[in-house]
Amino acid sequence: MSVLSITGATGFVGKRTLDIALAAGHRVRALTRRPQPPRDNVVWVEGSLEDAASLAQLASGADAVLHIAGIVNAPDLAGFVRGNVDGTARMLAAAESAGVRRFVLVSSLAAREPRLSKYGRSKERAEGLVRESALDWTIVRPPAVYGPGDMEMLDLFKLAKRGLALLPPGGHMSAIHADDLARLLIALAQSDSGRVILEPDDGVEGGWTHEAFSRAVGDAVGRKIRAFALPRTVLNAGAMLDGLFRRSGAKLTRDRVAYFCHPDWVVDPARQPSGDLWKPQVETRAGLAATAAWYREQGLL
Repeated sequence: MSVLSITGATGFVGKRTLDIALAAGHRVRALTRRPQPPRDNVVWVEGSLEDAASLAQLASGADAVLHIAGIVNAPDLAGFVRGNVDGTARMLAAAESAGVRRFVLVSSLAAREPRLSKYGRSKERAEGLVRESALDWTIVRPPAVYGPGDMEMLDLFKLAKRGLALLPPGGHMSAIHADDLARLLIALAQSDSGRVILEPDDGVEGGWTHEAFSRAVGDAVGRKIRAFALPRTVLNAGAMLDGLFRRSGAKLTRDRVAYFCHPDWVVDPARQPSGDLWKPQVETRAGLAATAAWYREQGLL
């Protein structure tokens, strides 16, 4: 079994990746900003993406690096660059110095359209650093990621419980359960798939319309949905209000509005992982129901 170094191991996708890696018999070196309870076969490395020494310790002795950590919300481009570009550069340097064989970057579909958002621009730049490296790399561009433990889609579920869905003005999207994404990352850490960019999803051909996905969320919470497609100007106004009320905790920002309103966030079939490497296992409607159940268990819904 492999030794996997994981950044973002205390975040939503990282936690699932760590758990599934351990269940598969791997040993893990995991970056954390705060002390963590001991776990069998886990070496917690205290530090951050700004700390080159901790990244060197993280990469030491690893067969592969799974670089999951990143910034999804920042007040300006500089914030995204610090988290997504500079952090990736430091992790690459640590991996190369430690002689790591494989490097798997978790990027985003937003990197396909870097002019739309500061977030997408930072992810494209991070991808560029990985492509230029001497490592054996794979870049994964997940679509919308959901599952128990996710806090980014909580507002969508809360609205659905009220029988509402506030949508961008048309378009299609893809989705993937966090467990399926984690299984792919672990498979890639051990594969010889080479230097490729992959776009995985839940197996729904052609993706989902925003309305269809919202209605599936409604089914998960037991409500029929009234869906309203909002123009970009209204969404921008909502982003301003969200910023005023939730400040740095705002989920709807002008940067997010910019890429939400893009009509095509469906994965490219030509970039999907090969079936002999990985296939999605979580049917989305069942996954959404399990996510809603987790929210209820936590008293969030």
